[in-house]
Amino acid sequence: MKRLRFHTDRGAAAVEFALILPVLLILVLGIVEFGRAYNVQISLSQAAREGAREMAIHNDVAAAKAAAIDAAPSVNPAISAGQIAVSPANCTTGGTATVTITYPLELITGFFDDTFTLTSIGVMRCGG
Repeated sequence: MKRLRFHTDRGAAAVEFALILPVLLILVLGIVEFGRAYNVQISLSQAAREGAREMAIHNDVAAAKAAAIDAAPSVNPAISAGQIAVSPANCTTGGTATVTITYPLELITGFFDDTFTLTSIGVMRCGG
C-alpha cells in the first residue's frame, strides 16, 4: 500500500525566489552602473591627459580642448568644449598646463540619482 505524503512546502522555493529577486536585480543594475561610470571616468582621465599634453606642446587652448574631445570618442553624449577648463591660457616653459574636465554622467537605470558629476584633471609640464 502506498503512503500518501502531504507537502506543505510546495511553493516555498517560488516565494523565496520572489523575495530575493528584487535584491538581485538591484545588485546587478548597481554593478552595471558602476562599470559604466568607471569606464567613462577612465575615458575622461585619458582625455584630460591628452588635452594637457596638447596645451603643453603647442600652447593653444582651442587645440587642447579639441584634443581632449577627440580623445574620448566612447563617452556618450560627447564632451563639449564648455565642460573643459584649460589653465593657464598661456603656457610658459617650466610651468604646468592643467586641463580639467567636468562631466555630468546620466545614469541609465533611474533607480539611483539621475546624474552625478565626474571630474578629471590632467597636468603636464609646459615645453615638453
